[in-house]
Amino acid sequence: MSYYSAVMTSAIVNIIAILSMYTLMGLTGIFSMGQAAFMCVGAYATGMLAIHSHLPMAVIVVLSILAGMVCALLVGFPVVKLRRDYIAMITMGFGEAIVALLNNMSNITGGANGINNIPRKMTLWLGVIILALILVITMNFKRSKYGRYCIAVKNDELSAAAMGINVARVKLTAFVFASGITALAGSLLAYTTTYVEPTAFGFTKSIDWISFVFVGGVNSLTGTLLSGMIFCTLPEILRFADMYRIIAQCAIVLLVVNFLPNGLFGEHEFTDAIAAIRKAAKNRKRGNL
Repeated sequence: MSYYSAVMTSAIVNIIAILSMYTLMGLTGIFSMGQAAFMCVGAYATGMLAIHSHLPMAVIVVLSILAGMVCALLVGFPVVKLRRDYIAMITMGFGEAIVALLNNMSNITGGANGINNIPRKMTLWLGVIILALILVITMNFKRSKYGRYCIAVKNDELSAAAMGINVARVKLTAFVFASGITALAGSLLAYTTTYVEPTAFGFTKSIDWISFVFVGGVNSLTGTLLSGMIFCTLPEILRFADMYRIIAQCAIVLLVVNFLPNGLFGEHEFTDAIAAIRKAAKNRKRGNL
C-alpha cells in the first residue's frame, strides 16, 4: 500500500467513527465522551480473532461489531435514563476503565504493548465502499421512524414522552446503533494498521470527534462528513509544520465555534442543494413553456 493510499484509508476509517457521533449528537443529543472505547472493543476483538482463529475477514468484522453493540447495550441500558451531562461523564469513565483493563491484561491482550502482527487486509477501495454503505445506512436511519423519534427526543424529551415515545428505548437504540458503527471502525483500523494498543483509544479521541462534528454542523450529516475529511487529512497535509499542526486544528475549531455556532453547514445537507437545483430547473422549464 502506497503512502497516500495508507493516509486516505486511515482517514476513511476515522471518518466512519466520526459519523457514529453524528447519530448520537446530531440526531439524539447524546454526548458520549467515551465513544472511542467501542472503537477499542472492535479493534481488539478483530486483533485477537484475526491472530487466534482462521475465520474470514467478513465474519470477524461482524463479530467485532456485535461485541461493540453488546458492550453498548450493557453500558447504555442503565445510563440512558440519566441526564445528558451524566451520560457524558459515565461513558468517559467506561472508556478509561476499558483502557486501564487492557493495560493490565498482558496475558490476553498484550497489556500496554498491545497486539501486533494483525494481517493487513484493508484497502482503499474497500474503505470507500464501506464508507458509502455507512452513509446510506445513517441517512436511512435518520429518515426512519426511529430517526424521527431521535430528533423529537433531542428537541424536548418531556414533549416526546408526552406524545407516547419511549425516550429511554429510543436513546438506547441510537446508542447501540452508533456504537456498532464505531466498533466497525475499530475493526477496520486493526486491519489497516496491523497493530492496536490501549492508549490510542483514550477519551481525548472522543473529544476530538465531538469537536469535528460541531465544526461541520451538529445537525448536518454532510457537514460531519466533510469536517471529518478535513481534520483526518489535515495532520498529514501539515506534517511539515510539526507541532503547529495541533495549533492550526485548534484555531479552526475555535473560529468556527465562535463565528458559526451552528457549524459550517448548519442544518443543510448535500441533498438540499440537489433538490434546489432540480426545483430551479423545473421552474425555468415552466417559464420557457
